[in-house]
Amino acid sequence: MELSDICRKIRRDIVFQIGTFGVGHIGGSLSIVEILAVLYSKYMRFDPKSCKKVGRDRLVLSKGHAGPALYATLCNFGFFDRSLLSTLNRPNTSLPSHCDMNKTPGVDMTAGSLGQGLSCAVGMSLASKLKGDGASIYSIIGDGESQEGQIWEAAMFAAHQKLGNLFVFLDYNGAQIDGLTSDVCSIDPICEKWNAFGWHTLFVEDGNSCKQIDEAISESKKFKGKPHMIIAKTIKGFGISFIEKDIANNHSMKISKEQMALAFKELGEV
Repeated sequence: MELSDICRKIRRDIVFQIGTFGVGHIGGSLSIVEILAVLYSKYMRFDPKSCKKVGRDRLVLSKGHAGPALYATLCNFGFFDRSLLSTLNRPNTSLPSHCDMNKTPGVDMTAGSLGQGLSCAVGMSLASKLKGDGASIYSIIGDGESQEGQIWEAAMFAAHQKLGNLFVFLDYNGAQIDGLTSDVCSIDPICEKWNAFGWHTLFVEDGNSCKQIDEAISESKKFKGKPHMIIAKTIKGFGISFIEKDIANNHSMKISKEQMALAFKELGEV
């Protein structure tokens, strides 16, 4: 299946989950679809039938409110049955609002307070390096999350340990729950900051392009001896016009059955 079709399937499943429940974190879920699609299609080593296998590649979704995007991805790659998608956020669900490794097959780390996920990914990377099991550790952080001090503590430690098996993506969509990051607390100049912390840093102009994400990962894989930061400039709510346009409110928003049908029409059949 083409990557573009995989992305459309993941987006449809994000909308289905949130539309079925009626409300959810849709903007930041839609913005990271291409990152997830490329990772799971081309780079990550995993086995849905043995999702705790030692030495597997792992993904830590540090911006845990984007759980619906990860759930949709895991479902499409065979980790659990599609019927679970309709249970998002409901009592006794295995798909809670924020990811929980004890509840969802394929989730490698429970989402905690913003900033903690990167520290967990750093710990996984160091453990893998010490064991020599060859695993790559991937993590996705947010730009609002990048205002957290813990992000920079983890960044400093990862560079000191020369964790070349750590690949982090910054979902640089410019918005957070309280507004634009440039208004709340700017994180710019972001490339220079990650470079200064000793990371191999790449900027992806179109973070919603599978081709550009793929090229950035491929380029990072060639560089050894430093942790990798891929800053992906994305659009919050990407792929569905009425959600993209409402960037001020799409961090978490209500999705009616009518809006869900409209989104499906825009995305088309896969």
